[in-house]
Amino acid sequence: MREYILFIDTEASGLPKNWNAPFSLAGNWPYAVQVSWLIYTRDGQQLKFENHYVHEDDFQITPSAFRVHGITHEFLREQGESRKKILTLLAKDLQQYQPLVVGHFMKFDALVLGADFYRTGLENPIDNLPTFCTMEATTHYVRNPRIKYLRLGDLYHILFNNSLEQQHNALVDARATADCFFELVKRYEIDLEKILQQEINQPRIPASQEIKISPKKAKYGIVGFILFLLVLLLYYWL
Repeated sequence: MREYILFIDTEASGLPKNWNAPFSLAGNWPYAVQVSWLIYTRDGQQLKFENHYVHEDDFQITPSAFRVHGITHEFLREQGESRKKILTLLAKDLQQYQPLVVGHFMKFDALVLGADFYRTGLENPIDNLPTFCTMEATTHYVRNPRIKYLRLGDLYHILFNNSLEQQHNALVDARATADCFFELVKRYEIDLEKILQQEINQPRIPASQEIKISPKKAKYGIVGFILFLLVLLLYYWL
């Protein structure tokens, strides 16, 4: 395990329309409205934390997202900072500490941040760091056959027999994720092998859509180009 661990959580303006679309697809990816992260040593000592709200004029918070986290545009105008400033701070910590990046539903946080890094034109250090998801690592605690994963509050209650208050505040959720992670390590349910296995299975989303040409279309394209050259040569010879 790496020397440092960064626990991260985001609250967003909504959900992606297509989870596999490139970040360049306009209107597909939600925006982060709150970004929080905490940095720990691998033995559980907290070194620092950051908690930031994003104020920009390029997004709207969906009604369903508002019902989850309760963040309004009025609040963001008063308490928010620029997206670029926040992501620059995050990138600096990621580059300095080179941590294992951990979240509960890490895929969502990584994709939301990836889209925002793309929008600001900043390099995304998360792409070059190992990540780990406590949600994916704790499916063995699920007792309801109708669900696949535990929500963070449910996992917290199982591990500590206590309710998680003020859920869907990114700072609260990031700290709760850290508590759950270290408790799972203490119970020998998370180890280096499990972390590495998750990293192997982690998909990556392209920043922009590459144009792919099928072998069949490529074949027809080459034939057409050759015919064009033949016609051109005949024109000059005759």
